[in-house]
Amino acid sequence: MDELLAGMRAIAETTRLRLLFVLSHGEFNVSELTQILGQSQPRVSRHLKLMSEAGLLSRYKEGSWVLFRLSDGTRGAALARAIVDLLPGSDSVLVSDIARMEEIRRQRAENASAYFSANAANWEKLRSLHVSEAAVEAAMAEMAGDDTLGNFLDLGTGTGRILSLFAPQAAQATGIDQSREMLIIARANLEASGLRHAQVRQSDIYALPFPSASADFVTIHQVLHYLDDPGRALIEASRILKPGGRLLIVDFAPHDLEHLRDQHAHRRLGIAPDIMASWLKRADLKVMQEKILPPPRSNGSSGLTVSLWLAKRPAEDITKTGRSARNRVEGNLA
Repeated sequence: MDELLAGMRAIAETTRLRLLFVLSHGEFNVSELTQILGQSQPRVSRHLKLMSEAGLLSRYKEGSWVLFRLSDGTRGAALARAIVDLLPGSDSVLVSDIARMEEIRRQRAENASAYFSANAANWEKLRSLHVSEAAVEAAMAEMAGDDTLGNFLDLGTGTGRILSLFAPQAAQATGIDQSREMLIIARANLEASGLRHAQVRQSDIYALPFPSASADFVTIHQVLHYLDDPGRALIEASRILKPGGRLLIVDFAPHDLEHLRDQHAHRRLGIAPDIMASWLKRADLKVMQEKILPPPRSNGSSGLTVSLWLAKRPAEDITKTGRSARNRVEGNLA
């Protein structure tokens, strides 16, 4: 009762109602919200603080940005969405807010397009070396199956393509990436897809901002070969998986294309099956399925083979396995 009363008190102001209405359409930083509402940053920040404290909004720090969206799964979130549903969408103030919000989104899309255009040449050159993305995605979809995925996390989400691929099967979908530039692209892609239950966050793959045993399905697509310590990343992925949760990994098989180190920042020239098996074993994950996709052949030379692994967290005591995983991390860092 007290929580609902606090939420109602926090909503009872015109600017806060406008903020709720805007944030029901997606997530925005403080600067963007000040542009949409035409009010000062201190005023908007104060309203956001009060509504966040009342559990109506979720607040995320991302570098110098602070992002806000409607909360999920709380009484405050249910109250906020109920109020939003009662707001008259034809109200002239709200119509103006939405027009300015769409302009912000248009600017985001243009920025994302410019960044992608500046970097697309390298990405397309790399993609030409291995089997088509469509074939990789089809193999991933087959291994994941048609069942609902529950809480889905995509680690190293990049432009959000894999997040968008599996989000329709998930109750909740979150992409994690360290690059703010990539997240700009991912947000624009999610908005274009209309996947409102999907979101992206800036975070370190070695220290994920999620509680243990909270994810049902996790993907790591073409990420491990960039990392200094892929095994440690897999231990962290295992930590957040529920007992019985699944991890789907896509990466390159071993190859000898040395130029990928300098031109594309690859730390490893592919990952051998025995190496992956040892990493997964240390992470308390059991390999359920493996798949190999051969590369295209051009001018008589072979390209990159793509490997896929589907692993599962055993349905056993999460405290015991989580503790053993932490001990291995500490041992590796010692």
